[in-house]
Amino acid sequence: MNLQELKKAEESPAFNLKPLSQDAIAPALTRAEHYRLLNQPGVAESICLDILIADKDNQKAKIILLLSLSDQFGQKQSKAKMAEDIANSLKDPYSKLYYLGIIHERHGNTSLSSSNPGSDFDAYEWYLEAMDFYEKADEINPSGNDDVVLRWNTCARIIMDNKLKRRPKDNFLDFV
Repeated sequence: MNLQELKKAEESPAFNLKPLSQDAIAPALTRAEHYRLLNQPGVAESICLDILIADKDNQKAKIILLLSLSDQFGQKQSKAKMAEDIANSLKDPYSKLYYLGIIHERHGNTSLSSSNPGSDFDAYEWYLEAMDFYEKADEINPSGNDDVVLRWNTCARIIMDNKLKRRPKDNFLDFV
């Protein structure tokens, strides 16, 4: 279909995406990081998807993509599973655990900013899970890299500052 036909089409079109050349991968990674920092995670996501079509194992593109997806938590919940799948596909065991922690921490942030009843309990659970991933990553941590310590401390401070706690157990006998 040409552009004139697309303008007249009644249905949403399916496009054949244009391929990215191998020479364009490094500059595209820089652009993806740039758009993430400009708070345009959807654009960064699209760029990373193009990179991964051209180089399916590009670890940096996977990391930027999962961060871009997690930037959209709370807006598009369908992004969570994709982000977790990408984290699990990372080759480096430390990176896998670290980014799974990031994903859980960002779920916590989304829950904490939600006005849904019980979302503070959800946030607490997400932060604890993130902290667990950070502790596991710290066990295999490359020397001189304290990123997991900083992230773990951030989660701990959020829990303390917001006085988050575990969800109370339901006691159905109280209602009988």
